[in-house]
Amino acid sequence: MVLEDLDRVMEIEHQSFTLPWSREAYEAELTKNHFAKYLVATLGDVVVGYAGMWVILDEAHITNIAIDPSVRGRQLGERLMREMMAWSMANGAERMTLEVRVSNLPAQKLYDKLGFQSYGIRKGYYTDNNEDAMIMWAEMPRADAELGME
Repeated sequence: MVLEDLDRVMEIEHQSFTLPWSREAYEAELTKNHFAKYLVATLGDVVVGYAGMWVILDEAHITNIAIDPSVRGRQLGERLMREMMAWSMANGAERMTLEVRVSNLPAQKLYDKLGFQSYGIRKGYYTDNNEDAMIMWAEMPRADAELGME
């Protein structure tokens, strides 16, 4: 993701979340936060999704992921998550975490498919409706396991 992507990112952000991040928050992530890593998904030259994370020492934290509602169901979210996981490992992460609304079953299903497990609940995490967040973690595969060298 680059600053030029933010017009489209903000459109998708507002279509996807009841508590959207501000443009200024994304600008700060891209220009000031050295822990932040962001990717976009494109169809042709149009941004249709994005994902972000912070990689701090050996942990990666997914900050957000969204796909344009008009192209959901094409496994773009899965592709973005797999890219984020690969990128996090390349940056030294051994595990990854995220929070997801307890009502967001499609996202939970994807995260489960990718090896995430629930490790607890953050009560009232989402301030728009006081909904709880499920805390999920995944261990990143070791390099020797990926190469079949265990």
